[in-house]
Amino acid sequence: MKIKTGTFAATLLAASLTAGLASGAWAQQPADGANPASAGTSETGSAGNANGGGLPQIQQQGDVSYTSGGVGLDESRALLREQAHWPLSLRFTGPTADYLSGVNVRIVGGKGGEVLNTESMGPYMLVKLPPGSYIVYAKYKDQEKKQSVNVSGPGKAKAAFHWSIQ
Repeated sequence: MKIKTGTFAATLLAASLTAGLASGAWAQQPADGANPASAGTSETGSAGNANGGGLPQIQQQGDVSYTSGGVGLDESRALLREQAHWPLSLRFTGPTADYLSGVNVRIVGGKGGEVLNTESMGPYMLVKLPPGSYIVYAKYKDQEKKQSVNVSGPGKAKAAFHWSIQ
């Protein structure tokens, strides 16, 4: 029996893809065998978060809640959508408008007390702060920038930081 190598390889590839898809569908079935559509769960979160809709995990530091991310499209969309509900929105970009992560963020209140000190997990950060004046320090690599912000309510205060270093 003579088999053409190209045809045989294509057949093997198709068979392995079919088996992979079938095993993936099987793996998504609940342990009790119930239909996932009727199982009563609605998973809308992205990997590693419990907030749903792609919003990254909300963190807490003292009295301040914050979330950051936006590396994936679902997170970016969720963070941009949620800006209107958070008192302070921050954005971090680099050369040619590249989005940055790993930016150290410090927020200091009007009386000089530090209210937040964390690292951004992506180009967007949303912060829940009480109304007032703050200074936001953002440090990327060895370059620190600062901006004053006046937080007056949800969706009002925004600050964008841009670095020309890579």
